Parts: sequence; structure tokens; C-alpha cells
Amino acid sequence: MTTENQARVALVTGASRGIGAATAKALAAQGYHVVLTARTAGGLEEVEEAIFAAGGSATIAPMDLTETDSIPRLAAAVAERWGKLDLLVLNAAALGTLAAIGAYDPKEVAKVLALNVSAQAALLGAFDPLLRKSEAGRVIGLSSTVARQPRAFWGLYGATKAAFENLLLSYGEEVRNLTKVRVAIVDPGATRTKMRARAYPGEAPESVKPPEVVAEAITALLARDFETGAFEKVS
Repeated sequence: MTTENQARVALVTGASRGIGAATAKALAAQGYHVVLTARTAGGLEEVEEAIFAAGGSATIAPMDLTETDSIPRLAAAVAERWGKLDLLVLNAAALGTLAAIGAYDPKEVAKVLALNVSAQAALLGAFDPLLRKSEAGRVIGLSSTVARQPRAFWGLYGATKAAFENLLLSYGEEVRNLTKVRVAIVDPGATRTKMRARAYPGEAPESVKPPEVVAEAITALLARDFETGAFEKVS
């Protein structure tokens, strides 16, 4: 049996529901010990219980990623307990208001940028030393089609996702020749999530795929020996 110190360790952000929760469960089923983080403690506890019930293992870490010291504290806790991180899944994001560029509230722009870009940079910086200590550190970022295909009224979200992709791939290039860390981007496409329901309130939920399909695509990607820059669009 794999001991705690030998286990592959994954951190999934935004893991209390939707794609994050489904991915955490799928990774636990693959033998990862999954560290679950999100702002909603109740949702994290439900995911943790489901993982335990299925025979997996997980640890919850409720927190707001935009708080100044939350990410360094989490990285220190992971370092102390496991000494490494094998997989970082950057899933947490804010949609923001869908509106014309001229209608954006500067305070909301700052808030969305703080989570979708600044917090992601902080996560990469804080966990880089632990990813380097893995035998095969992997980072997977969840993005969106609007990062590469601008769409009217989606400018704020699309811009932050474009910045996120550039940030993530730049990190991948920085470590490509020095470490075994590899970076990939996954575009989940139309998926049955709370964010999707907010963006498309008139859409029938059953008309789009469930989050589990995206989770399966992520585990399949991890099973391959992908190189930095790999891009997976889930249909």
C-alpha cells in the first residue's frame, strides 16, 4: 500500500463544485492524495466525503486565494506534510459581469484580475519549488475559448484568461529545460457548471456535458507524456 509520503499529491483549486470537484474525485480514483481548496468549506467537505467513500484520500483547505498570505501558507503546509507537489490544477476563476467594455466597474475589473491572474501567478510562484521536487511535476490550467477568440461582452473574462494562458505557458518555458515540470492548458468547452448557468441563464443544463467528462479528459491527458504547451479542447 502507498504510504502518505510516497503518494502522488495533487492540489485542485475551485474544488468545491463543478469541474474542480469532478477533477478532484477523478484524481483521487487514480491514486492521488488530493488537496482541495475553495472558499466554500461546506462544498469542500462534501467532495472530501465522496472521495473517502470511494476509497480515496483528500485534505481540505478552505481559503480565499486573493487574500494576501493564503497561498504562501498553503504552500508551507503542503511542504511540511508532503515535501513536494506532483500536480497543480488551476481551476478557480471568476466570470465577472458580462457587459460592454465601457460599462465595467473598475472595482470589479480589479477583483476579477486578482483571482484570474494575480492569484494564479502567486500559486505558480509558491508551488514551483514543490513541483520541482516531484519526479514529474505537472501543471494544468483550465481556460476558455474566449481567451483566444474574443467575443462581444466577454472582454473582461476573456482578457483575464488570455493573460492566464500567457502566464502559465511562460512559466512552462522558464522551467522546461531545467526541470521535469510540464504545463498544459485545457479548454473544457460548454460544461454544466454554475458559471455556465450564470453566463447562459436560458440554457437547458442537460443540453451540455457534465463536469465529469472534463475530469476524464484531464486524467487522460495526465496519462500521456505531454510536453509543455499541450492544449486540450474538450468537446
